[in-house]
Amino acid sequence: MIFEITPGAASSPVILHVPHAARAITPAARESLVVDDAMLSEELDNLTDAHTDLLARRAAGLAEVPPWIFEYRWSRLVVDPERFPDEREEMRAVGMGAVYTHGFAGRKLRDDDWVRDRALLQTHFRPYSEAFAALVADRCAIAGRCVIVDVHSYPTVRLPYEMHGLGPRPPVCLGTDPEHTPGWLLSAAQAAFPSFALDTPFAGTYVPLAFHGRDRRVSSLMIEIRRDGYMTEPGGPFHEGLDSLAAALARLINAVS
Repeated sequence: MIFEITPGAASSPVILHVPHAARAITPAARESLVVDDAMLSEELDNLTDAHTDLLARRAAGLAEVPPWIFEYRWSRLVVDPERFPDEREEMRAVGMGAVYTHGFAGRKLRDDDWVRDRALLQTHFRPYSEAFAALVADRCAIAGRCVIVDVHSYPTVRLPYEMHGLGPRPPVCLGTDPEHTPGWLLSAAQAAFPSFALDTPFAGTYVPLAFHGRDRRVSSLMIEIRRDGYMTEPGGPFHEGLDSLAAALARLINAVS
């Protein structure tokens, strides 16, 4: 299964998007990776947004109107479903386009192979994107609008792959899109997460390409949570901070539902 959709309330416009929580690697992807198991574990520790799936589920359980949850079930080292699949993706410059050839510290993960990459885009990226777009269309049709909350986490200390990581690293980073992050959504997030900064160290938020710049009924905001606030870094267990963050995320859901 490439993705999992957890239904929310029929009337809810909110989708919690969780694209980077999984560590699972397909057999074909493992075969293509040139690193040994210890190196792979290190990559997964640093690149996985650990426990963000649990965070989303706990917040959904606390919300007055339960949101929908859309999760990628494989590691981003198989395919990163949030990247642009072509030359528009700036992370290609560090070997981290839709199919990673390099890891968090610049270590080579795969040889270049456009045939393999095309197959991965066909079997993982495209079905994921199409299913997410279909869910957004469904929310717009039923609720009249769709609010995507893109749930991520990031490390306390800057990793070498970060192209724009020199700025502040607040407890919560709110990532915005100039066309799809309206003021009311940003204000609600700022109230729910008072210790925040905008678009640092990561910027932007996920909007399916079929809707991006085309449909103002679709709003989106990225929530990047600094990992020391809820877990032991780099890939350890969560701690009590996760509960307070889930409560804050639930407050945001309540405010925009």
